[in-house]
Amino acid sequence: MQPQITQVWADSAYADQLDDFLKMTLKTVSRPRGAKGFVVLPRRWKVERTLGWVMKSRRNVRDYERLPQHSEAHLTWALVTLMTRRLTRGGKPRTSRWDKKPRPSACP
Repeated sequence: MQPQITQVWADSAYADQLDDFLKMTLKTVSRPRGAKGFVVLPRRWKVERTLGWVMKSRRNVRDYERLPQHSEAHLTWALVTLMTRRLTRGGKPRTSRWDKKPRPSACP
């Protein structure tokens, strides 16, 4: 359905299942040997980060929709909103409230 997709990255747990199903180049992302605890994996981190951004939209957090087309439309709308906000930001550096210096107290 998507001819522009030529390569797929998958978790090593799903590699055998997806290889027969997708019929395209499949690269597995596995943990480094000897790694303990949380490890940032290449490619996988990008997907998890994007899902985190999309889930900030209230409607995407819960599965309210009956049809998959409606869920897809809400995901698309959330990503369009995210991209338009980033494009209209104007290149100004983003500051959070944690980056600001505390105000000096009025009392000596």
